[in-house]
Amino acid sequence: MLIVQKFGGSSVADAAKIERVAGIIADTYNEGNEVVVVLSAQGDTTDDLIAKAQEINPNPSKRELDMLLSVGEQISISLMAMQFEKMRIPAVSLTGWQVGFETNNAYGAARIKNISTERILRELDKRRIVIVAGFQGKNQFGDITTLGRGGSDTSAVALAAVLHADKCQIFTDVEGVFTADPRKVKNARKLNEITYDEMLELSSLGAQVLHNRSVEMAKRYNVDLEVLSSYERKPGTKVKEAVKSVEQMIISGIAKDTDAARITVVGLPDSPGAAFKVFRAVGKAKVNIDLIVQSIGKGGTNDISFTAPKGDVQAVLEVLEEHKATIGFDSVNVDNSIAKVSIVGAGMMSSSGIAAMMFEALFNAGINIQMISTSEIKVSVLIDGAYADQAVSAIHDKFF
Repeated sequence: MLIVQKFGGSSVADAAKIERVAGIIADTYNEGNEVVVVLSAQGDTTDDLIAKAQEINPNPSKRELDMLLSVGEQISISLMAMQFEKMRIPAVSLTGWQVGFETNNAYGAARIKNISTERILRELDKRRIVIVAGFQGKNQFGDITTLGRGGSDTSAVALAAVLHADKCQIFTDVEGVFTADPRKVKNARKLNEITYDEMLELSSLGAQVLHNRSVEMAKRYNVDLEVLSSYERKPGTKVKEAVKSVEQMIISGIAKDTDAARITVVGLPDSPGAAFKVFRAVGKAKVNIDLIVQSIGKGGTNDISFTAPKGDVQAVLEVLEEHKATIGFDSVNVDNSIAKVSIVGAGMMSSSGIAAMMFEALFNAGINIQMISTSEIKVSVLIDGAYADQAVSAIHDKFF
């Protein structure tokens, strides 16, 4: 079998953890499998590198930042290769560009355009474990690019797809996908399996188990994906197209996102095209938005509120100010003290009253709902950020 295994930064944070991870990989290899390993930067290395950059330049170019941040994964793969040398197991470390990850030119958030498998297949033919630096590639100019935070998951799934791997295993510091964050909710349950769509929603809504782009890619190429612990040798959670337990569980999980801000455009004209002009401008900032609410204000004007990642607020404010005369609004307010809490489950499609149960749980906990967004398999609410953990626990108790 050909197996792709990805290990996050906490799993390779120090020498002892690298040795333990090497044991997991070696066991897979010694069973006769071909193994490709994708590693993230150790521990908080990426954050430390960003801090170093800001000591020199508070606003470095994205190109130079990518050059710097790519170093973190290179440290991880070289140390892991040294560990295998010590164990007398044949292995080779390869950067993203040595492997052949070709990306577009979006420094800091690059998209994979193509992966050349020639080098990897050549190394696998030599019965070597191939250790690949996640999160990185190169663009048409030969510049180093990075895929954005969490991009190592995407690197692993992409490799599994192009190599037609039999399995892609994502090792984390938890045992799999839970109904809520087990570090915050004591009675959170581990799921044996979850659908791609449910996992994609949870990842997009703040669950930090898998990067949402990796789930999207796994679904597109039908990658056999499993999330499991790098600390305990036990089965994890399989992510697949359909699961056997869909009808038994109304919802599969609860996620929270405290990295969102609410932006309110105040005093828009009450006329056709007002919303279009706002979001056409926001679209130019290439910002993902969510939870849109329009309300009628005083004097025949409208207000529009929506949420966006906190890191993108400044970009939104700049494009709105740039197009203020065209849009015709009075002011823009920003609230950084909110949190988005969501429930996700394919079982919602065949069950009624799910939103009411969620709202009841929040009512009983004395938590006010500020905004609501729904789809076939999710319900999201905006609340005061101070009550995020309390809200997740209350909702979890209601459903589980």
